[in-house]
Amino acid sequence: MNQNEILERAAVGEAAARKVLEKSRIADAWQAAGCRVSLVGSLRMGLLASHRDIDLHVYSKGVTTEGSFAIVAGIAGNPDVVEIKCINGLHTDEHCIAWHLSYRADDGEIWQIDVIHIEEGTEFDGYFEQMADRIKEVMTPEQRETILRLKFGTPAGCDFHGVEYYEAVIADGVTTLDELGSWVAAHRLKPQYYWLP
Repeated sequence: MNQNEILERAAVGEAAARKVLEKSRIADAWQAAGCRVSLVGSLRMGLLASHRDIDLHVYSKGVTTEGSFAIVAGIAGNPDVVEIKCINGLHTDEHCIAWHLSYRADDGEIWQIDVIHIEEGTEFDGYFEQMADRIKEVMTPEQRETILRLKFGTPAGCDFHGVEYYEAVIADGVTTLDELGSWVAAHRLKPQYYWLP
């Protein structure tokens, strides 16, 4: 793909994602329950590529399994929500419940909508919004194109994480899939940390 094709494909994907977000009304359900809803991840940064995924962080005071499940019970009534998975992290440092929803779009494609329900005022309140905004601030147009090219070119089955593309390209100048593979292998030997440019 050339530069124009990469950017056009990314724009089409972003438009489709925003349509899914609007039509699914999943964010609306959390807002109606009194939660603060933030778009995070690749869609917020303009870096959505091949993976059909949307990331939301939602915040409220006094998060409980009962309260979070009650909100998702309403969302589950949507026939286009075809699968829901839950990971309870309330007893971890992340103070959250992670919801992974599979949503069938009008064209039949399945989108993953990840909703992380986070206790307001805890350590990660706003952190990933700050990360996304900082990446957008420092990323050059050339780096954005490189990230999108690498994402679109990554073979199916590779488990590179979004933030690995961003750090590898922005912080360390990676430009090819071979370089990225080597970078990821070395990077994963380090203790886990959250990167912020």
